[in-house]
Amino acid sequence: MALGDLMTSRFSQLLLAVSNHVIDGNGSSSDYQEDDVAADVASQGRDFDTASTSSYANAAASSITGPTTMAYLPQTIFLCELRHAAFEASTPSGPSDSGLVSKWRPKDRMKTGYVALVLCLNISVDPPDVIKISPCARMECWIDPFSMAPQKALETIGKNLRDQYERWQPKARCKVELDPTVDEVKKLCNTCRRYAKSERVLFHYNGHGVPKPTANGEIWLFNKSYTQYIPLPINDLDSWLRTPSIYVFDCSAAGMIVNAFIELLDCGTSNYPGSARDCILLAACEAHETLPQSAEFPADVFTSCLTTPIKMALRWFCTRSLLHESLDCSLIDKIPGRQNDRKTLLGELNWIFTAVTDTIAWNVLPHDLFRRLFRQDLLVASLFRNFLLAERIMRSANCSPISHPTLPSTHQHHMWDAWDMAAEICLSQLPSLVEDPNAEFQPSPFFTEQLTAFEVWLDHGSEHKKPPEQLPIVLQVLLSQCHRFRALVLLGRFLDMGPWAVDLALSVGIFPYVLKLLQTSTPELRQILVFIWTKILALDKSCQVDLVKDGGHFYFIRFLNSVEAYPEQRAMAAFVLAVIVDGHRRGQEACFDAALIHLCLKHLNGFMQHDAQTEPLFLQWLCLCLGKLWEDFNEAQLKGLQADAPAICAPLLSEPQPEVRASAVFALATLLDVQFDSFRDVVGGDEECDDDEKSRAEIIIVKSLMNVVSDGSPLVRAEVAVALARFAFGHKQHLKSIAAAYWKPQSNSLLNPLPSLANINGTGSGNIVSSQIGPLIRVGNDNSAVVRDGRVSTSSPLATGRIMHGSPLSDNSSQHSDSGILNDGVSNGVVHHSRPKPLDNAMYSQCVLAMCTLAKDPSPRVAGLGRWVLSIIGIEQVTKSVKSAGSSARPGEPTTSLPTPSFAGLARSSSWFDMNGGHLPLTFRTPPVSPPRQNYFTSMRRVSSLDFRPLLMNSSDSGLADPLLGSGSGVSERSLLPQSTIYNFSCGHFSKPLLTASDDSEELLAGREERERFALEHIAKCQHSSASKLNNNNQIASWDTKFETGTRTALLQPFSPIVIAADENERIRIWNYEEATLLNCFDNHDFPEKGISKLCLLNELDDSLLLVASCDGNIRVWKDYTLRGNPKLVTAFSSIQGHKPGVRSLSAVVDWQQLSGYLYASGEISSIMLWDLDKEQLVNSIPSSSDCSVSALASSQVHGSQFAAGFVDGSVRLYDIRIPDMLVCSTRPHTQQVERVVGIGFQPGLDQGKIVSASQAGDIQFLDIRSQGDTYLTIDAHRGSLTALAVHRHAPIIASGSAKQLIKVFSLEGEQLGTIRYQHTFMAQKIGSVSCLTFHPYQVLLAAGAADACVSIYADENSQTR
Repeated sequence: MALGDLMTSRFSQLLLAVSNHVIDGNGSSSDYQEDDVAADVASQGRDFDTASTSSYANAAASSITGPTTMAYLPQTIFLCELRHAAFEASTPSGPSDSGLVSKWRPKDRMKTGYVALVLCLNISVDPPDVIKISPCARMECWIDPFSMAPQKALETIGKNLRDQYERWQPKARCKVELDPTVDEVKKLCNTCRRYAKSERVLFHYNGHGVPKPTANGEIWLFNKSYTQYIPLPINDLDSWLRTPSIYVFDCSAAGMIVNAFIELLDCGTSNYPGSARDCILLAACEAHETLPQSAEFPADVFTSCLTTPIKMALRWFCTRSLLHESLDCSLIDKIPGRQNDRKTLLGELNWIFTAVTDTIAWNVLPHDLFRRLFRQDLLVASLFRNFLLAERIMRSANCSPISHPTLPSTHQHHMWDAWDMAAEICLSQLPSLVEDPNAEFQPSPFFTEQLTAFEVWLDHGSEHKKPPEQLPIVLQVLLSQCHRFRALVLLGRFLDMGPWAVDLALSVGIFPYVLKLLQTSTPELRQILVFIWTKILALDKSCQVDLVKDGGHFYFIRFLNSVEAYPEQRAMAAFVLAVIVDGHRRGQEACFDAALIHLCLKHLNGFMQHDAQTEPLFLQWLCLCLGKLWEDFNEAQLKGLQADAPAICAPLLSEPQPEVRASAVFALATLLDVQFDSFRDVVGGDEECDDDEKSRAEIIIVKSLMNVVSDGSPLVRAEVAVALARFAFGHKQHLKSIAAAYWKPQSNSLLNPLPSLANINGTGSGNIVSSQIGPLIRVGNDNSAVVRDGRVSTSSPLATGRIMHGSPLSDNSSQHSDSGILNDGVSNGVVHHSRPKPLDNAMYSQCVLAMCTLAKDPSPRVAGLGRWVLSIIGIEQVTKSVKSAGSSARPGEPTTSLPTPSFAGLARSSSWFDMNGGHLPLTFRTPPVSPPRQNYFTSMRRVSSLDFRPLLMNSSDSGLADPLLGSGSGVSERSLLPQSTIYNFSCGHFSKPLLTASDDSEELLAGREERERFALEHIAKCQHSSASKLNNNNQIASWDTKFETGTRTALLQPFSPIVIAADENERIRIWNYEEATLLNCFDNHDFPEKGISKLCLLNELDDSLLLVASCDGNIRVWKDYTLRGNPKLVTAFSSIQGHKPGVRSLSAVVDWQQLSGYLYASGEISSIMLWDLDKEQLVNSIPSSSDCSVSALASSQVHGSQFAAGFVDGSVRLYDIRIPDMLVCSTRPHTQQVERVVGIGFQPGLDQGKIVSASQAGDIQFLDIRSQGDTYLTIDAHRGSLTALAVHRHAPIIASGSAKQLIKVFSLEGEQLGTIRYQHTFMAQKIGSVSCLTFHPYQVLLAAGAADACVSIYADENSQTR
């Protein structure tokens, strides 16, 4: 089940505080149901709940009911989580903190600090080039200049203009020059720039009393005596004001100035660098136009639009509205309220106007231009909003305002209709509000309607459609308490659509609003705010700085501790906190001071104590949050150790979810003290802080890690490798000495002089006194003394000297552990020192072997990490020839020959300390500093085995070269350690949609339904088919696989004419037998050795995965395996751990049971391993209660808990994992001399106890376990050469193959239905020695693989006629 999938089915409870149960049919459990959005949200939750409430995500898919169908068509699917999509393929990247995603941030927030107002009105004198009409526009700043003395009028107009600008930017300093000279303007500009420093300066020019600008773009001013107009070249003005600046030109032919400016910028003749970068121009009209003179407009209509937009808009609209007869325009000046109070009429109008103009700009401008003009500077944003209005109004008078940068035309945008309607509704209330000041003002429905429009878009929109144009309005609505909850819920739904939606919302400017909302304490907003912040931080980590600066982390810490929040919501809070502390020391300190460590540990501890089923996502993020808080932060690590964090986190390593286990490993790893030199900023109490305490913690952590070295999930093992790298870095010296003792070059004598450790300085633990080292303790329960091959007898000098050998890894730690274990129970492998050394040698030995196990991991990424860890302790990997003398070719392990030791044969080939103790200096070479490349060994594809050996070099002083000491700063040191990926990987969960099903689910369900129909139809045909013949003439296809070693195993695809075959060299080929074409061919891995023991299909009714089991017990699961050159490894693990003494080959046998999700695996071991592939965990190790190995396994495909095992001694056992001792029945039907069970299978049908078993001797036994396991039918099929058995899943038919080039087909009653000896060809050539047989699951088709590399397919007569 996807981690946190519960969330997807709980949209309603995430955003609305509804009950913890799935909402019932009437949906009446919401507190906010009267809010129409809540009802919608709740109903959505219901709709989705039907689709995926459980881990059996496809349960709803099946239209077929009844237990029989469910038994035949399992509903579960496995290994299709996020972690399986690309673990091997790519390194996940977490939330980005730079680059594309932070584009939404205004590069540098700016402020317009100074405003220079230049008015050239020369009242009562008209300029020579202007002919005025009558009546003519006269108002300037809403004042009639002829209503008072010219000088007074001029001053009043100047004061009004200053007041109008100050309303938009109260803190800006405004300076006015009335009818100035060139010198006065120069002085004004220089003063403004000097005081503004790097802030923006606004230059406003009103040229209504002077001639039009010249063709060169000069503007006119006066001489001192006002007898002449003096031109001011635009480049002079530019040189005084410099950048950043904004110019407003309100005069006729203002376009001339803009053209000259653009020319100036293009030529680069500007007086200072970068003027083009930040110079904004607003001009009242084009170069060929004059300003409108109609008396319905003020003379400075452009300035009025820019500085008093509401008044201008309403006056203009009033004459065009249906209300114009009933509404007196003079009332517009009496609109009650204040512009910044949204509860008043004027405030509401201003708010709607801002929303409308923002929306128009957002929808027509490129986003980077929108951010520059509308989000960078408050005054510039206001002027540009109002400029849109100026364009609308002045276009109606055939005048076109222009700007630089140029804006697209917006005067006919449909949002103006929404503004007109809102204005009309507000104006209709105006007379009554003016008459009665106490009358209540009715807010406009504008915002409610726009939110509804946004909601409609959310129901039907997607990334590939036009973005929702209401986004800026949603932003505005967040300012209002009455609409805020609904707006946040809708915003949450929008952000959930994907990173593109989050980026859009951030670009529109959502960030400061949601940051401010963290200061509110409204309880109903908490859940949705946490959700929104989760989405933002999943995209852009850089917001962590703002959160800490504003104290936002407290909000999430409080939420994390709130009882009423659901665990998956608290998981989001933990995620937000993890991002806040990720690589951000300020964030770490802030959360440390707020006692976040204590809080997380309290939740983890509570979970462990109550043993309650906590949301795994919550546990995962508690661990990741702790890990990120501890990372490189000594103070926090000490606090964690004092709070007993290792003991609290360790139990999580057995949790069923791989993500939780991996996160717990990550948290534990960050507590291991790496001791980078550059990070020794330890708090004062560190010296007294017990080294013992640290050592104890490290022992707990390392022991815990040893339990998951062989975890079923590569995600977890990768984290273990990273953790061991940290441990190895901190304990290099000790680990190197242990490793040196293992891989010491051997001389001829068995006992060798070994280095004394006396001269090697332990890190901070004094000199180590050389002492006798006892055996390595085997972790786990098996401490029995086993003498291997009689090679070491008790009288040997080794034993008498109590020098012991052995592998420190237990059965449950590695399948590579060697069996030579000697334990005299006296010495415990502890080195005695004068001062305590951090850990004992047994522990170090276990670690070294764990590292080696990881270096040979079936997952390439984990193996690469394992090799990296070994390089830290000075061991490099070299390849060896297959043909070394006396080699033990154990699958997947180094070939071991006596002269060159490898850890596969430690007990035989490397002795421990010699009592006589000569001094051999340990010469290790410094391993490569750069991390090993992922594809370390591609060039050596066919080399059979690996060996690890020390890198040798001469090292003078300590005898141990230290690759990682003295390598400069902590940063470069850290680059020598592999980095954890679980945090970045886990962040990906929150980038995906959490509230809705994925779009492709319908397609998947349709495909599944079709396959189910096909399966049921054919199952019925199989069950009712009369036993029909299968013989040479029934061959429908024959395929030469070109395998050099013959076909080892084959598999028929259920829903397409495809056969998959594999050989001894683990090469897999996929063939379409209808078209006779090879579809794909790939290697299971780079070091094939022992062949493939089994191929199985997982999720055969869905997108099937190919499970490939190698003979060494390694399991690899592939997807896209039919696509040429593109198979992807989904997961890989070792299914068999710890094998019997003296066994060279594992000969693994496995079977997969789709119904339960269990993989059963056994071989030359004393138990049957039971793996749960949903949990990717070994859930049980069932004792096989036999001295013999298992040679055949079959799981029941209709009873999810049963499987049968056949043994080398001819016995057969049936197991049921539901009963306590698991063994249902044991019998020994095969009693001939060669009694090895070659094949076993459950008979078709729902019968629980009927089994077919075939032995190598050639007899096939039919057993009914219910009658005490007696054989009720025996067929002597072949004489002493039976090699393969196949039992059809549904048809009453079985087939057996012989090494004597013969296949026989029988009915369940024992009647022989056919014999196949020859290829159905012109030459009738004999078939090869049969190596494998397999039936099609739903048709009577038999595929047979032979030693001659030929795969043949046979169909029964009915199939052929069909």
